[in-house]
Amino acid sequence: MRISRRRFLKNAAIGMAASPLTSLLWLGSQRVGLQNVKNKLKVPKFVKADGYLMVPAPNVSDLGGGRFSKVWAYTTFPGPSLTARSGDTVSIRLVNKLREETITHWHGVMVDTANDGGPQEVIERGEHYDYQFPILQRAAMNWYHPHPHMMTGEQVNLGLAGAFVIRDDEEDALSLPSGKYEIPLLLRDASFDADGNLKYVPDDGGFFGDVPLVNGTLSPTMKVDKGMYRLRILNCANARVFRIGLSNGQQMVLIGNDGGLLTQPVGQSQIVIGPAERLDLLVDFSSLAAGDTVVLKDFSTGWELLEFSGSGFAGYSYSVPPNLSVIAPLDGPSDPTRVFEFMGHNLINGQSFDMDRIDFSVPFGVVERWQFYAVSAGPHPIHVHGASFQVVSRVGGRNQVFPWERGWKDTVLLNSQETVDVLVRFDNYRGRYLLHCHNLEHEDMGMMSNFEVV
Repeated sequence: MRISRRRFLKNAAIGMAASPLTSLLWLGSQRVGLQNVKNKLKVPKFVKADGYLMVPAPNVSDLGGGRFSKVWAYTTFPGPSLTARSGDTVSIRLVNKLREETITHWHGVMVDTANDGGPQEVIERGEHYDYQFPILQRAAMNWYHPHPHMMTGEQVNLGLAGAFVIRDDEEDALSLPSGKYEIPLLLRDASFDADGNLKYVPDDGGFFGDVPLVNGTLSPTMKVDKGMYRLRILNCANARVFRIGLSNGQQMVLIGNDGGLLTQPVGQSQIVIGPAERLDLLVDFSSLAAGDTVVLKDFSTGWELLEFSGSGFAGYSYSVPPNLSVIAPLDGPSDPTRVFEFMGHNLINGQSFDMDRIDFSVPFGVVERWQFYAVSAGPHPIHVHGASFQVVSRVGGRNQVFPWERGWKDTVLLNSQETVDVLVRFDNYRGRYLLHCHNLEHEDMGMMSNFEVV
């Protein structure tokens, strides 16, 4: 806890060292740019995961219009979209070229403890870590990011994140939009210093930036043809919750989330997405004439996240099927097997994280009902390593389970004074895993727990 707070104070001092006037002028130009100057959206390349050499290192990235920022990157900012198929075996080497220790976690990917990228496996500068794991799950958009204890917030905020897309035969059979019509969108917020470089100034409540970035692009715009697009959305912000929707009120068709396809498509005009959550959306731009625009907005802040501009060309014509997948409901207890209380910025059940302490054991292959309760300092996006779960109830606060929380999840948003119950079964591997808040500043300060599947 003391180390974490020293890191916070160090970063705050660095942030305040810049000239306030220069910083305000620079940020002011960005705010003007968000309204008047649009930059072509960067789209991370799809790269085969097997054989990938992952090298987190300091880099420089064009955020759009020649506005460069120093970043930390997995080669590019954001990192490439790694791809694999269900049934593949993936081998990846991580080589650390940062100035501090790191490790990479495969968020949402079902792997054993040695491949999970937990804080116990960190490597120092110049060292490497070899991952090898089979792909044991259905198609879904997962992601990868660092997970060193007390440094995750800084490393993700400075740029270390990327998508990990798994495909399978079931998804292929739906003939969903692909190629240039399948677009990963990594949403986050950012702050900058006087020189235009990413600036991380954390707070106990979380990092909240001054401006949005989509795929590492300021004020992005994207040409779209007259047809259907598949938008694969990840909230990779440290702490910000987005409430997204289109500026014209058009419904987006929700077809999937963290754990892949839902059973049926659902039309939604606005969707709330917390840190680490993912959305799989179909958006029809058939009525968008050449030169016309519609904007993906965050209705919580009023931010314009991404402008879509009509090209006038014919695109991918697609009719959304009425059924997408079959998901068998987990059959579990009606009363909680375990209760987890999230309090303040760093406590689960009254305890702060201890790297060497195992807080509880879970029997392999047994369905349990876990109950999450946020006492204070929410929202808390709760993430479970090692398994996906099904959200079955929310009591208090918003008092409902939303369409985007159906199916399989690995992260669920928990507001203060809300109680959320999930059914979970660990049936892939035995070993040590983590339960934690994915507000990265809360995580770094100790809102995290080791458990063991036995």
